[in-house]
Amino acid sequence: MTATSSSARALVALLAGAGVTHFVLPRPFDAIIPGALPGRPRTWTHLSGAAELALAAAVAVPRTRRIGALASATFFVAVFPANVKMARDWNDRPALRRSAAYARLPLQVPLVWWALRVARAGAPGR
Repeated sequence: MTATSSSARALVALLAGAGVTHFVLPRPFDAIIPGALPGRPRTWTHLSGAAELALAAAVAVPRTRRIGALASATFFVAVFPANVKMARDWNDRPALRRSAAYARLPLQVPLVWWALRVARAGAPGR
């Protein structure tokens, strides 16, 4: 197994794990859905979980890895407002939880970078 394939497999595991968690333990995700989105938070929780599972499947298959990883990078950017909402909502939580919420904000940058790296490695001719 190459470093490239192990990085892709790790990205698949992250996306699949997060996707499953959206269905198994949806309440924490419901709480961070921005209020500006129409409909019920649970609907958005399930949609984002399904998206993560679809992205995991796309990254898992070498033929669709590049587009799946590019879509994953876009997804990581798209969910950033939920992380901002969580950080703002958790201002009154204990310091450790508040710190964890704020730590999620810059974490999006390496996630995007990681997905883009997997996409580059999965490009045709590599």
